[in-house]
Amino acid sequence: MRVLVIGSGAREHALCVALRADPAVTALACAPGNAGTAAVAEPHPVEGADPAAVAALATRWSADLVVVGPEAPLVAGVADAVRDAGVACFGPSAQAAQIEGSKAFAKHVMTAAGVPTAQAWAVGTEAELRTALDEVAALNAPGSPYVVKDDGLAAGKGVVVTPDRDAALAHGLAVLADGHAVLVEEYLDGPEVSLFAVTDGTTVLPLLPAQDHKRRDDGDAGPNTGGMGAYAPLPWAPSGLVDEVLARVLQPTVDELARRGEPFSGLLYAGLALTSRGVRVVEFNARFGDPETEVVLPLLRTPLAGLLHAAATGTLADHPPLEWSGGVAVVVVVAAPGYPESPRTGSPITGADAEGVLHAGTRPAADGSVHSAGGRVLAVTAVGADLADARRVAYERVAGIGLEGAHWRTDIGLAALEGRITV
Repeated sequence: MRVLVIGSGAREHALCVALRADPAVTALACAPGNAGTAAVAEPHPVEGADPAAVAALATRWSADLVVVGPEAPLVAGVADAVRDAGVACFGPSAQAAQIEGSKAFAKHVMTAAGVPTAQAWAVGTEAELRTALDEVAALNAPGSPYVVKDDGLAAGKGVVVTPDRDAALAHGLAVLADGHAVLVEEYLDGPEVSLFAVTDGTTVLPLLPAQDHKRRDDGDAGPNTGGMGAYAPLPWAPSGLVDEVLARVLQPTVDELARRGEPFSGLLYAGLALTSRGVRVVEFNARFGDPETEVVLPLLRTPLAGLLHAAATGTLADHPPLEWSGGVAVVVVVAAPGYPESPRTGSPITGADAEGVLHAGTRPAADGSVHSAGGRVLAVTAVGADLADARRVAYERVAGIGLEGAHWRTDIGLAALEGRITV
């Protein structure tokens, strides 16, 4: 099978590593890729969010399967263009990808499907924003944070969760000034969980739950980011959690999108809060999450190419049950100085070719060295017998990275290891 991966981050590097390990994959390409993917997949310069360009590359390269990594190409219709060109594609249509591209659309789908989620107010003016903040303050428990989201794509950084009403208002006004609608939501208490599901629009196969660390600094302090690390599986997750989410969240959502004539085929990501009132959906994404992909895929024993191809061709019901290793995986993101507000790029990196190091924002230099090219630069992974072992190895590998001014959290998975997470 000839597989073409679209994207240039650590998620795509993780996908390429897993696909390269599949004996069914005879050729692998990544477009545009980065300095790390080039070691395992053919690089091809292409604008990932250009449907015509991606479809042309897939045809020219004789791809049997295209795997779209990031959200922007999906919302732009890349999967539609690839399928129209006669090539199987893992990724939802532009219509179905609105489950991530518009949070208001996602709320409508969840309401129709009876999926439990936070109460929300969609606003388009300053007056509506101020009213919504007043209403959510009355609904929330005293002292609870305000949750204010950009309704559109924001690469995981369009949400502010703060007890400061002025800060919540300022974020909402900034989003409105950018021409986007705003979603104000009630605050959901309890730990958050990321659960991926592979689907062909009918059958839904959930993967292992993981937990992301969104805040930049230790102790969940600092600004929101695209993710500073993750671990899987979750030792504190309630028994039966995956089955419950499949029955109450994932399958009803897939069924509702099919009922609307917008079938979702690809990777449906449910961001969940395990609240005092039960499971609630925080958000949906239309693709593999980053950095959770970097800890879920290393634990998957089932060959990845066949799984994704079955979803892309509507044959997932015939796929064998998924098999998992018994280990634990941890990923620690190494970020550039100044991330997320104004990351410094162009700095040389050493140690980026070490075991377990996945490239996120990197580029190769003419002399063969590797330089930083984004805010999240590397995703350093490790698999261990247990969480303590995986954490130890991951941080040993982080210590081998050389990047001036680099920043990373030192507490990825620590709360779980110390038994400080309760449901």
